[in-house]
Amino acid sequence: MAIKYFHRDEPGMMVPMISNDARLVVWLGAGAKTANMNFVVMESGEENIPHIHAESEDTIYILEGVGTMVDHDNDNVLEFKAGDVLHVPIGVRHAVRANRESRIVSVGGPCPADVGMLRAIGVDVEQYLGGV
Repeated sequence: MAIKYFHRDEPGMMVPMISNDARLVVWLGAGAKTANMNFVVMESGEENIPHIHAESEDTIYILEGVGTMVDHDNDNVLEFKAGDVLHVPIGVRHAVRANRESRIVSVGGPCPADVGMLRAIGVDVEQYLGGV
């Protein structure tokens, strides 16, 4: 094992359900076992599909912009800005919206890796998990 280097402009995979520019940078396909780091750009007016991470916590650090996070399970809408960190507990249905006339740039993602989501977008996760 050795330290690996990754760059946001060389993603392992794009994930359009998150945004038109959602990049998996550190993920199962890059050799990570439990870590996950996405780089996401959402243009103004874009929002992702409401979703649940059944076995993962989702943590998102906002690098740029303002927007809202919708907590569908608790009927709550949280406004956020650059510098904020959003944490979604396991199993909470949520969505991020770039609905405040601003582009959003963020890093983060579900940890451990959301293998169910990866399967849903067509990734053969078994090749990375050793047949699990």
